[in-house]
Amino acid sequence: MNFELDEEYQDLSDTVRKFADEVIAPVSARYDRAHEFPYDIVAQMGELGLFGLPFPEEYGGMGGDYFALCLALEQIARVDQSVAITLEAGVSLGAMPIHRFGTEEQKQQWLPDLATGRALAGFGLTEPDAGSDAGGTRTTARREDGQWVIDGAKEFITNSGTDITRLVNVTAVTGTTQLPDGRPGKEISTIIVPTDTPGFHAEKAYDKVGWNASDTHPLSLQDVRVPEENLLGEEGRGYANFLSVLDEGRIAIAALATGAAQGCVEESVRYARERQSFGRPIGANQAVSFKIARMQVRAATARLAYYDAASRMLAGRPFKTQAATAKLVAGEAAMDNARDATQVFGGYGFINESRVARHYRDSKILEVGEGTTEVQLMLIARELGL
Repeated sequence: MNFELDEEYQDLSDTVRKFADEVIAPVSARYDRAHEFPYDIVAQMGELGLFGLPFPEEYGGMGGDYFALCLALEQIARVDQSVAITLEAGVSLGAMPIHRFGTEEQKQQWLPDLATGRALAGFGLTEPDAGSDAGGTRTTARREDGQWVIDGAKEFITNSGTDITRLVNVTAVTGTTQLPDGRPGKEISTIIVPTDTPGFHAEKAYDKVGWNASDTHPLSLQDVRVPEENLLGEEGRGYANFLSVLDEGRIAIAALATGAAQGCVEESVRYARERQSFGRPIGANQAVSFKIARMQVRAATARLAYYDAASRMLAGRPFKTQAATAKLVAGEAAMDNARDATQVFGGYGFINESRVARHYRDSKILEVGEGTTEVQLMLIARELGL
């Protein structure tokens, strides 16, 4: 097994790293401080083809694969997690469901703009009582005169309220079904809802602990009417389809978290070499150097975990457990490294404009979003037969 990147992947990684260092990093603190969405950066990422990495050229994509997207996410997240999650959610949660489950007409209508970054899409799954628990879904959709009529509310929906958001893939209860144990359950389907549809509202953006330059809103849907052909995938398969997309998305989140962990290492190495204390660089102290060495071990382990999951996915092999493992390991590596990096920086690590302070605030959500650490443990335990 060879974990070295081939020339094409390495060139992509190097290109995105240069873009992240030269274009994103210099303005990250400003966007974070202003809680402002970075439209100009998103446009430049679109021009680079980053939003189209895993999509076919016929739909405006770059003809690459999911691992290419992961490499890009890792390099961007080193310097700015808000920008990285904008890309990750735009591709894996917004555009990918249409690519995986959409009709040819839906792909032709939506993917060209999504794959070039001219438009963004979100995935409306989470509700006050629903997320990991699909049975808690309360948003409903009923057929009426050739339309779906949707009523409900969603929470924590990324990329749902920007000026370039064009649609949200909304999960809704469309009927009833029988559960394996014989009890009645909810039939959940996914419906494409353009954001200019009357009755669709992105409410006031959240005031978050981190990811301040990422767009996240609660949504309300009141008598929202869209054509029946906006059904995405088979009726009643909405939640099952989302779970398969989420398995892939966990690899992407793991790549993002690995980048965050690596960014903390790089910042700590730089500071430990420059910062003088008692007449020598603080990196000369074993307590500091060992702390940074352990940070590097975490980042390297996280990288191997998501490489493994991605290689299995691309080979068409089962990867659910590997994706859960990668997401768990990388999320914890990002959080642990952010904490240790803040300690290395001391007081400077507590200043919001420092990159490690942003990583400290940003990284906690990596243990929560797209499946909590506890959900990953549950999936892994099930695979063990427990």
